[in-house]
Amino acid sequence: MAATWQSIAARKQEERNSRIPKEWRLQGLPGDDVVSVRDVPRTCGLLDPRELEITESHDATSLAQAIADGRMKSVDVATAFCKRAAIAQQVTNCLTEIFFTEALARAEQLAAYLSRMGHTLGPLHGVPVSLKDSLRISGYDTSIGLAALTFTPSNETALLVQILLNAGAVLYVKTNVPQTLMSLDSDNNVFGRTLNPYNRRLTAGGSSGGEGALIAMKGSVLGVGTDVGGSIRIPAMCNAIYGLKPSAQRVPYVGIEGGKKPGMETLDLSASAGPLARSLRDVELFMKVVAEGRPWERDPNIIPWRWQDLNHGFRSEMKPLIGVVRTDDLIEPLPPIKKVLKEVVQALKAQGVETVELDVPMFKKCQSLANGFFGIDGANDMFDLLKEGGEPLVAWLEPRLKRKQPKTMQEVKDLHARRTELETDFLKIWKDRKGRRIDAFICPVAPHPVPPIDRWNGVSYTSSFVLLDYPAGTIPVRLMEEGDLEGELEGVALSSWDKVNRELCKVRPLSKELKGANARKGTGQSINKDIYLGSPLSVQVVAPKLQERRLYQAMQVVDNAIRSKAPIAKL
Repeated sequence: MAATWQSIAARKQEERNSRIPKEWRLQGLPGDDVVSVRDVPRTCGLLDPRELEITESHDATSLAQAIADGRMKSVDVATAFCKRAAIAQQVTNCLTEIFFTEALARAEQLAAYLSRMGHTLGPLHGVPVSLKDSLRISGYDTSIGLAALTFTPSNETALLVQILLNAGAVLYVKTNVPQTLMSLDSDNNVFGRTLNPYNRRLTAGGSSGGEGALIAMKGSVLGVGTDVGGSIRIPAMCNAIYGLKPSAQRVPYVGIEGGKKPGMETLDLSASAGPLARSLRDVELFMKVVAEGRPWERDPNIIPWRWQDLNHGFRSEMKPLIGVVRTDDLIEPLPPIKKVLKEVVQALKAQGVETVELDVPMFKKCQSLANGFFGIDGANDMFDLLKEGGEPLVAWLEPRLKRKQPKTMQEVKDLHARRTELETDFLKIWKDRKGRRIDAFICPVAPHPVPPIDRWNGVSYTSSFVLLDYPAGTIPVRLMEEGDLEGELEGVALSSWDKVNRELCKVRPLSKELKGANARKGTGQSINKDIYLGSPLSVQVVAPKLQERRLYQAMQVVDNAIRSKAPIAKL
């Protein structure tokens, strides 16, 4: 008799749990009334002072330098992050694959290499790097939360993972994703739901939600996600970290599982792999490592590039010009989102950075066109995998995702023609009315704050830049405060999406069904604005296609302005 998806999930979870050493297990788990679990690693007693210092006081850049200088040992660093990741898993359910034993062995090998050779293997020597589950590692599952792909270890390692290993990275965990990779809340039948460390009643985001939660718990210092609708930038927003989605031809995608048959990536929107990190400079470190790995020699879809060559005229001696896009005219941002964007603009001006308001009427055309691309194959590949595993859709997807007929060749041609027309139209926004070049623009990551579980609304503020293939990044600004809860939108809703969005900011009593454990199941509709208190607020920065360094430099300008303004620097 074939195994049921329930038995497969039980076996897989048992396997995962068995890979956490008994001495790293919490004596008791936080109760349902405990909302934030970010302090658990510090208060649980499992980490000694040195391990707390390693995991809390460094980014990947400083860890790599400390290991290279001999101030830290790669084994000590790996042990600290393995332990903290184990703790994070127990309170947020963020991991899928665990290979702590192999990670410690790898750290020992790197230590021996440094001692023997007198230099590091590469710029990530000894740095623990976490991976989204979709990145293949030979010998481990890449199930992406599907029963049909569970207990089928990969026989190849993704090219991006190979590049990270060649740079000296220590791999130790893979992280959770949504079923089908098509939702913004990381929940699936095999591993269950990942919870947000800041507030377990709010979403951790998706589809790289496990990465976001792990990094927020400081169980990782640098992670790798993928993005085809917002799946790097949204978890970065939900978990107050940095995230960058490159253009599709920058970071290799060979060996990354997406649940689709080969060839589909040439027809629909191309996903991008990119970093999630605790510091902005680690985003640059990741991009440099990828470029130095020369991925175009092994991935035909990647164009040759060097990080230092991607300047495109953005120079520190030139005064930058930053555009401001306040709305996509499809979903109006809620008051807290308008407020934080206004604060960032004020911070930029206080630093002498010139900003210009941008009216982008074609922005509202992006979402419907992106949706057309998402439906090219009628979701048939994914439904075939679900059928093979005998599993149902999770509750959020069940009413939203249906098997359909694939689009005809003519329909696909029409989609691409409309996309080209829109891409051409968007080129006009990169000059202001005076003819000056706009270096980048800022806009919301989403039209709402981090929402309750299974309540993410539209993705137009992120998927649009997948459609256009623009590099885009998320910068954390601050946490929600009492003053951010004031106000509601007035006037007629712009769209059906906008009508749903407005419900996320209306004052209602918190129902009993939404308290405690049930709050994490996404049940009920009533919410209370207080649920947002202490949740992260972020901003998105966008640059033209294939201009990742220009994006990074703009993110530096924005981030420096934010950090210089004390009232909005607290995270």
